[in-house]
Amino acid sequence: MEASPLAEMLDSVKTALESRYSIERELGRGGMATVYLAQDFRHGRSVAVKVLHPELASALGADRFLREIKLAARLNHPHILPLFDSGEAGGFLFYVMPYIDGESLRDRLNREGQLTLEDTLAIGRAVAGALDYAHRNHIVHRDIKPENIMLNEGEAMVMDFGIAKAVSLAGSDTLTQTGMVVGTPAYVSPEQAAGEIEIDGRSDQYSLGCVMYEMLTGERPFTGPTARAVLTKRFTEPVPSLSKMLDDVPEEIDRALSKALSRDAAARFSTSGEFARALVLQTVTTPTNVPVPEGAQVVKSMAVLPFTNMSADVENEYFTDGMAEEIINALSKIKSLSVASRTSSFAYKGKTEDIREIGKKLEVSAVLEGSVRKMGNKIRISVQLISVTNGYQLWSERYDREIEDVFAIQDEIAQNIVKALRVVLSEDEKRAIEKMPTENVEAYDYYLRGRKFFHQHRRTSIEFARQMFTRAIEIDPEYALAHAGIADCCSILYMYFDARESNLKQADIASKKALQLDPDLAEAHSARGLAYSLSKQYEPAMQEFETAIKLDPKLYEAPYFYGRACLAQGRWSEAAPLFEKASALRPEDYQAPTFLAAAFAGQGRIHEASKASHRAVNVIEQWLDLNPDDARALNLGATIWSNLGQPEKALEWARRSLVIDKEDPQLLYNVACVYAIEGMKDDAIACLERAIDKGYGHKEWIEHDSDLNSLRSDKRFQALLERM
Repeated sequence: MEASPLAEMLDSVKTALESRYSIERELGRGGMATVYLAQDFRHGRSVAVKVLHPELASALGADRFLREIKLAARLNHPHILPLFDSGEAGGFLFYVMPYIDGESLRDRLNREGQLTLEDTLAIGRAVAGALDYAHRNHIVHRDIKPENIMLNEGEAMVMDFGIAKAVSLAGSDTLTQTGMVVGTPAYVSPEQAAGEIEIDGRSDQYSLGCVMYEMLTGERPFTGPTARAVLTKRFTEPVPSLSKMLDDVPEEIDRALSKALSRDAAARFSTSGEFARALVLQTVTTPTNVPVPEGAQVVKSMAVLPFTNMSADVENEYFTDGMAEEIINALSKIKSLSVASRTSSFAYKGKTEDIREIGKKLEVSAVLEGSVRKMGNKIRISVQLISVTNGYQLWSERYDREIEDVFAIQDEIAQNIVKALRVVLSEDEKRAIEKMPTENVEAYDYYLRGRKFFHQHRRTSIEFARQMFTRAIEIDPEYALAHAGIADCCSILYMYFDARESNLKQADIASKKALQLDPDLAEAHSARGLAYSLSKQYEPAMQEFETAIKLDPKLYEAPYFYGRACLAQGRWSEAAPLFEKASALRPEDYQAPTFLAAAFAGQGRIHEASKASHRAVNVIEQWLDLNPDDARALNLGATIWSNLGQPEKALEWARRSLVIDKEDPQLLYNVACVYAIEGMKDDAIACLERAIDKGYGHKEWIEHDSDLNSLRSDKRFQALLERM
């Protein structure tokens, strides 16, 4: 009996590939290729070998096929089935993929008919994310269909990148001879059906829209007796509305699919990433215990907790903290969204308290928590947005990407939170949260290291932060935020630790450069204002601070340092409202209310000063419960206790702060203030002298600090001022 054509092909393939793979059996057969289960001799693993049919291989040619496969092999994404190998053997063109012990989306649809909304959206987001990654690498799939989406352990994976592109390049005449078509009629986009060769990622988006439509309804958007009939409908009939097919489809999902299935590519989402972000259910409602006046805009509230470092290297904590901080900064630019500050959220770092309890303490309605695992050039980020009201998950996602995709991931997280909380963005807000500070991941990495050190507010940490920011701009000289970071480091060093003119000069240079690079960067204007104020150029300083506040009303540093500049000049009445604004931006911050009390005292408003002092010390005590080793909090608290007439507590806190760091000039200065208030002049002078010797150099502040009034007639005090 003669062998069948299938058996003959299997024998031929076995012979052709026997030196590299052991072909075991056929797994499936499609219009372009046959798939075999095989063993990879070299690596001892099961693989799937896909062999193109001889007539198609002949039409394509080995060079064209291998060139396109080589491009596709560069793709490395958790939702893309990777290519292990490709080549030509015995006249056969083949490529090799991992063997997935799962099923295709087609298999599941054949079994279940249609999928739940939750499963459809999960698969849709995964595929859209994979496509977005491929499109950013200039590769369009061209044949998205259920057969090319594998499901393994609940995860969707796209396969066969590069094949359809190679087929299309063979030309329509050649393909007609083989009976092959580019794309699948039920899912192909109008522009691809029209034979356009130069298509972009929006074509894949259309195909995915068709697949998702079928997942939800159990039917394809367009059907007909022949392929030509299906393609004709695509050009002449609108896509049937999901809401007419299903009773409970959410309006936002209906809109998203309708947009992706637009006949005109220009009317679709600009990227598949944008399509993925639209595939999120908007489920958050206004809490029932909050009365909202009719017509009033509801302001949503949330907190971003510090992400957990899941990396093997504990040193990567700077990266996980930086990720959370960047998301806070992006979301804080949205007027209708109240976001707990970094200081507030990070007070719960490492705590095991229930998320809902943390949310209640932070007075927010939702909390974002996450984890980051960094492995060489790979990164895995898992996030979930939790409702404080009931503890339910509002949105979650896992990102397995290259480290270079970190900016896109942060943007996707911010956009998805916005959608989950039903926040409507203005065009300016959209641009603000999408703005990338740098395109260089290595520079960004150093910037995050710098931010980690900067927040520690110690001399050595500020110096380390400056080194990190400097390294960032060596890699990317146009990194405006890093220049602003250098300026702030130099200003803080000059104020508290090292009053050399070189620091002041560097703050001036770096802040000026930051503004040149990005005139719309609020942080740059704030840094410039601080540098001006320390140089006693108060008028331009005020202009810069006011510009910063206008550009970003939620930037704490602008009103805080503006207020400090006013205090340094003895302009008490102007300083008070600025510290009130800073306190409103960071209710958990203890510095602004402390200086607010000083501003009221300077005006002789004793009652208001007392109220502000009590508020400040309450905030400090709450802060110390979570951060008992914060020397600055103890330090400032000590001066408040003195002003409130509690000398024993004041002296205890002052001594505790010096136990933590007895060489810190700003701590020594504040302890000198406590001694001065308590009438301990000799101790105050000695402590102030040590502070100046250690580098404290903010002379104007000393000249106007009411805490030191008892020392002003002392010749030793006057001599210290003359030394500065």
